[in-house]
Amino acid sequence: MTELTHWINGQHVKGTSGKFADVYNPATGEVQAKLPLASVEEMEAAIAAAAEAQKGWAATNPQRRARVMMRFGALVNENMDKLAEAISREHGKTLPDARGDVQRGLEVVEVCMGGPAMLKGEFTDNGGPGIDLYSMRQPLGVVAGITPFNFPAMIPMWKMAPALTSGNAMILKPSERTPSCSLMLAELLKEAGLPDGVLQVVNGDKLAVDTILDSETIQAVGFVGSTPIAQYIYGRAANNGKRAQCFGGAKNHMLIMPDADMDKAADALIGAGYGAAGERCMAISVAVPVGDKTADALIERLVPRIEKLKVGPYTAGDDVDYGPVITSQALARIKGLIDSGEKQGATLVADGRDFKLQGYENGFFVGPTLFDNVTPEMDIYKEEIFGPVLSMVRSKTYDDALKLVMDNEYGNGTAIFTADGDTARDFASRVNVGMVGINFPIPVPLSYFTFGGWKKSAFGDLNQYGPDAFRFYTKTKTVTARWFSGIKEGGEFHFKQMD
Repeated sequence: MTELTHWINGQHVKGTSGKFADVYNPATGEVQAKLPLASVEEMEAAIAAAAEAQKGWAATNPQRRARVMMRFGALVNENMDKLAEAISREHGKTLPDARGDVQRGLEVVEVCMGGPAMLKGEFTDNGGPGIDLYSMRQPLGVVAGITPFNFPAMIPMWKMAPALTSGNAMILKPSERTPSCSLMLAELLKEAGLPDGVLQVVNGDKLAVDTILDSETIQAVGFVGSTPIAQYIYGRAANNGKRAQCFGGAKNHMLIMPDADMDKAADALIGAGYGAAGERCMAISVAVPVGDKTADALIERLVPRIEKLKVGPYTAGDDVDYGPVITSQALARIKGLIDSGEKQGATLVADGRDFKLQGYENGFFVGPTLFDNVTPEMDIYKEEIFGPVLSMVRSKTYDDALKLVMDNEYGNGTAIFTADGDTARDFASRVNVGMVGINFPIPVPLSYFTFGGWKKSAFGDLNQYGPDAFRFYTKTKTVTARWFSGIKEGGEFHFKQMD
């Protein structure tokens, strides 16, 4: 049995609390490692060490910090397969999916190689007689990232790269279910030249989270997870005077118009609905065909594609489309929601509850599931299932379909498939959702834009990565300067127009 560690001051450190969490192999249901859960004392010691290390890191010029990101990016690329294997072993996702996880995180690191351009201030000379004004972006100090199980590489890199490039130190608390990748990334950052203590990876549970939220040293918190926890973290962080960007749940809809290419729409729904076992905040979980003819045509194309999906362990390689869900609790919850959908009157077109895989009978597998005739009152519509379950809500008109999306409490991502430019433009303009895809099912923006949802999918004013990340991880100082050149003036006791 492997016993994992924390990463403190540039080295692996055994936990001292005596408390551990089990890390499972989701494909077999077996415990594969023990993870130490930090005590308050361990957390506070890591935070204090980070604060000390941050002083020297902040004094390092931005270009040198960016060079660390450059070397780190190269090392991540070199170790892609090792990182992907560690992700698949703990999460269960396929190796191609795990490599994509690493790649999307790496793209943010690549943007941060140009971080000095993001950290520039502004300057106005002669804003008044002999008066210059300029602003500086300065790091906050120590910040924290609390990251989820479903993207063990991508989201830690989304948090770490801009925070560190901006001159902060970071306390990273990864998910207890998929911790190994964060520890490996910390090793690579040290190899890339990051000074010891600037990144601390501390594993823990709610005790660790609350210590982060209540620490007077930590100035900002970034979180990704469920909406109830996002609300809790945002509220407690804000109450303690911290900046917070907290991203929660989702219920992403895809509208299919009668003029859409039905084969392309069906292919998109298969990938977006069932990829990574549906454990993505940008998964499409609701298909909204406009008109019964559209819905019938879509069902006709979806069923044979669903029947061809291959579910299994990541070790099966390219023969697998998606793997198990993360825990036995997640498996039970997903099956319970499928039960409720059937009881509440939805048409169960494909049922994945009884899926079993020879040799992996104890794994956390759910077969691909499809419901038709779902209504907004049903639990399978209202709740984020986070599993390989696609619900179809039939809509009579485009306006009804648009209203369905806009009335939903979540606003992370949405998509429309259509051949009509006017409809697509109208949808993109009016829909109250943070990320929109047009004939594109999972509209995760490229890393030089920014990622973030609306409504109950996000709490805080600034998004992840891109320019918003540098704004989040820095504070602005503005200087008004005047130099006297032999001019003697009396004191000024009131505000005066500069011009």
